[in-house]
Amino acid sequence: MTYALPRLREEIAYIAYHFHWQRDEILDLPHRERQEWVTEIARINTRVNESG
Repeated sequence: MTYALPRLREEIAYIAYHFHWQRDEILDLPHRERQEWVTEIARINTRVNESG
């Protein structure tokens, strides 16, 4: 099974935008860990948006 390139780009852009990590650093993450970071960033954003 391959991972859809548009989805991979979205994850890279999302993490890079919020955490300022470099593309290669993000690509070096295992798929599952990259997804966990995306989920955590979304939680942070939700919490920040709800508080203020």
